[in-house]
Amino acid sequence: MFYLLKTEPSEYSFAHLQKDKQTVWDGVTNPQAVKYLREMKKGDALVIYHTGGERRAVGTATVVSVDASNPKVPAVTIVAGKPLATSVTLDELKTRKEFAESPLLRQGRLSVVPLTDVQYRVLTGK
Repeated sequence: MFYLLKTEPSEYSFAHLQKDKQTVWDGVTNPQAVKYLREMKKGDALVIYHTGGERRAVGTATVVSVDASNPKVPAVTIVAGKPLATSVTLDELKTRKEFAESPLLRQGRLSVVPLTDVQYRVLTGK
């Protein structure tokens, strides 16, 4: 599976994740986003997306483990991947038919968004 994780770069950027190498992605409270975190599995591929003034996909990561022992606050450990060769802005995604039905565009406040294989390839170029 593929997911996009949103983060405010002034609070925790992709550069922070690269420096830390690994982190626990927790603190998500939206019920739909929590559901997506609980569904994650070791090895799932992630795209890190900067919110705020940037609003762009900037890098990749991978799920290392999922601790869903507290179903209301699952803790997903992720490891940093690589920066995207070319970041992809929200404005660009709005023009792509592959994202027309995506929760990324339909539910803008959602901090964890599932991606299709095609959407992941559009974002990562892979």
